[in-house]
Amino acid sequence: MNTSRTLATAARVLRQLRHDPRSIALMILVPCVMLLLLRYVFDGSPRVFDNIGASLLGIFPLITMFLVTSISTLRERTSGTLERLLAMPLGKADLILGYALAFGTLAIVQSLLATGLALWALGLDVVGSPWLLLLVALLDALLGTALGLFVSAFAASEFQAVQFMPAVIFPQLLLCGLFTARENMQPVLEKLSNVLPMSYAVDGMSEVLQHTDVTADFIRDILIVALCALAVLGLGAATLRRRTA
Repeated sequence: MNTSRTLATAARVLRQLRHDPRSIALMILVPCVMLLLLRYVFDGSPRVFDNIGASLLGIFPLITMFLVTSISTLRERTSGTLERLLAMPLGKADLILGYALAFGTLAIVQSLLATGLALWALGLDVVGSPWLLLLVALLDALLGTALGLFVSAFAASEFQAVQFMPAVIFPQLLLCGLFTARENMQPVLEKLSNVLPMSYAVDGMSEVLQHTDVTADFIRDILIVALCALAVLGLGAATLRRRTA
């Protein structure tokens, strides 16, 4: 891995995104809009918003980063840009980390805005530190970025990239413990939920919601999310091809 090449790749992606305001709006503003809608859906039951708002503060960025990253990366695959880049003295790790760094920069902005909106404008009531809430939201957004980079290798068109969302994201959404406690699920589904990263993203948010101090469970949860993101980035680098099929 070459640091200068990684940074050059990240700078190139950010320059391209600067000329695509719709993608920037989708990544940065959509989670905020979803949280705003959710707050006033439960306008008469603020405790309901407190109970699920923290979890969705991590889930919304994960979903939007997955969608935008997978489509943006696929566009570069199908246009031949990635093939031309890989024909240069640029390693796969340099390329995938450059993309992750560029989208991760936007994930930081997204997480800051969404967390600030939820805590100080929408009145989300959490017991733990807001910075811990921000940390989990950021890790979730980075996980979405990693998943998007990975699945873009298996889609032949932008339409297929969108179709991966029901296959990759929706099962995790149903099994993550948002709708019911995981221990109340059918045993096979509970075991499956225990290996899905979104489950630990929701658990991490729940720990911040319920505890003032950093708990061992919280550390376990964020480490699992971070390691899953790194593992998926490694798989994404492995799926890069020197030639576009």
